[in-house]
Amino acid sequence: MQHQHLPEGTSGSLDAVNQALAECYPDLSRQLKLAARYVLDHPMEIAFQSIRKSAAAADVTPSTLMRLAKRLGFDSYEQFREVFQSAVQAGPIELSGRASNLKALARATDDQVFLDVGDAAYDNIGRLFTADMQPRVRDAAQRLLEAGKVAVIGFRDTFACAYHFAYVGRIAMPNIQLIRGQEGGLLTELAPFGEGDVVVAFGFDPYCAETVRALEIARANGANAIVITDTLRSPLVPGAAVTFNIATATPHFFPSILSAITLIEVILAECVAYGPEELVDNVARFESRMREMGAYVDLE
Repeated sequence: MQHQHLPEGTSGSLDAVNQALAECYPDLSRQLKLAARYVLDHPMEIAFQSIRKSAAAADVTPSTLMRLAKRLGFDSYEQFREVFQSAVQAGPIELSGRASNLKALARATDDQVFLDVGDAAYDNIGRLFTADMQPRVRDAAQRLLEAGKVAVIGFRDTFACAYHFAYVGRIAMPNIQLIRGQEGGLLTELAPFGEGDVVVAFGFDPYCAETVRALEIARANGANAIVITDTLRSPLVPGAAVTFNIATATPHFFPSILSAITLIEVILAECVAYGPEELVDNVARFESRMREMGAYVDLE
């Protein structure tokens, strides 16, 4: 059995563990796949549950979880679990008080749907702001700043995410383009993107075939991919330069895009904060043009 060793110097990184799991997942046995799936989808539980409880939830034996940890190069399951504990304990940031307030509302209302949606929203955001996520955000921002052109892809339920990224991003970085893929124009729109360019792709379960196809085309042309998805088992992940697996849980019938929108704001804020002064000038010029054209209504 071939071991999936973590990159040098990243043994304490949850991102490195998740990436290694995603890469070796197709080659795992059925039992190890069940264990890996649970680990990828339930980092909080892995951090704080006993090995027996996590194994039962994953429908495997404790020894299977231990084999998975050793497959990744860890000496013990405890050493493996410490990576998750460190990442989770580093965040969420300043959200526990708000979550407690939300729970307190339950005593004042019988609208459980309202409360459940709010509870899921706070939890999704909390899972986004962890210490392990910060270097990925910085990496993504740096790649965007260095790119010649940036294509943004997201169809159906994630089109709102792609549109928001492209609209807000273009204000500071005019080299960002939204890919619409209308009337069979996907190949034509993606043709200009290749070496030195970046494609940003959004996709949540159920995964849109057009998004997967567009990502394949862009990567085949030599563009690097930044993927925002809901699990490292997503078909968008293989070959991505940077992957964000974010929480989309909600009582609603469609995946929540709250974390994706927040992540967009964080990445673009990093671009402006650490990019050249030209980006700030672009924002100022955009606002000036909008006001000159009467695009905004000023309050008297």
